[in-house]
Amino acid sequence: MTLVVDASIAVKWVLPEADSAAAAALRRQDAELIAPSLVAAEIGSAIWKAARRGNIEHAEALAGIEAALLSFETLFPIEELRVQALALALDLGHPIYDCFYLALAQRRNAPLVTADEAMIAAARRAKIEVRRV
Repeated sequence: MTLVVDASIAVKWVLPEADSAAAAALRRQDAELIAPSLVAAEIGSAIWKAARRGNIEHAEALAGIEAALLSFETLFPIEELRVQALALALDLGHPIYDCFYLALAQRRNAPLVTADEAMIAAARRAKIEVRRV
């Protein structure tokens, strides 16, 4: 089984947040975890914010982004998803950043896994299978 995992889940793999245990359980499943390459920037941004607040040390931050990215089987270049993502953004009235995940889920006919309520609503409007963690 293939699962498209968004940054709201991947960040829980390295930062202690609500539902971090449930997010970590995804990595133990026999599933191919994939994401658009944008996930690297989004994970990095969340880790950077945590480091700026003093919630994580510099070395932990650097190790964290590496560990999170190693959990993905494949990262798909956003350039390959750009037209489909923009079409979804325009149709749904939703930010294109999230729509890269939706476009990948559509393309691979795979469920999207997220903890983001707005993303869940957008996926449902696009008739994309979505799972909440």
